[in-house]
Amino acid sequence: MALLSILEFPDPRLRTRAVAVTQVDSRIQQLVDDMFETMYAAPGIGLAASQVDVHRRVIVIDITEDHSNPRVFINPEISIIDDTLGRYDEGCLSVPGFYETVERPSLIEVTAMDRDGAIFTEQLDGLMSICLQHEIDHLEGKLFVDYLSPLKRQRIRSKLVKDQKHRD
Repeated sequence: MALLSILEFPDPRLRTRAVAVTQVDSRIQQLVDDMFETMYAAPGIGLAASQVDVHRRVIVIDITEDHSNPRVFINPEISIIDDTLGRYDEGCLSVPGFYETVERPSLIEVTAMDRDGAIFTEQLDGLMSICLQHEIDHLEGKLFVDYLSPLKRQRIRSKLVKDQKHRD
């Protein structure tokens, strides 16, 4: 396994729309394994392939503290079961150090493939629902900062650009 580099806002590659996975093969399975290693090391609870500059529709999530429930969603498609919005303070490995309140539907249904290419459908709620929607946004080239006011988004952009210059 390998640690992958996580792209940070405002990197324009984060705006690339991911393409569907046509076949779950050893390359995709290796990507999944590397994404889990990267996500756990960051540390985070979700990671989309777009965040590691691989523009395929692959997401890994594990919302447990002990890393006991790793989940894989390949080519996820969601539908909203209940459009009641939940408010969550979201953070993002591509927007390090910032947490902002975002509203999203709390109850969704997802159809996707797992690490082995098997198709499954299930309902998700709470943090798992929110996390999956956040990661699907990445696959669409969208970030949680896009839900914020232009002023807040610009402040975050300026701070991250400044931090990136100091690291380089």
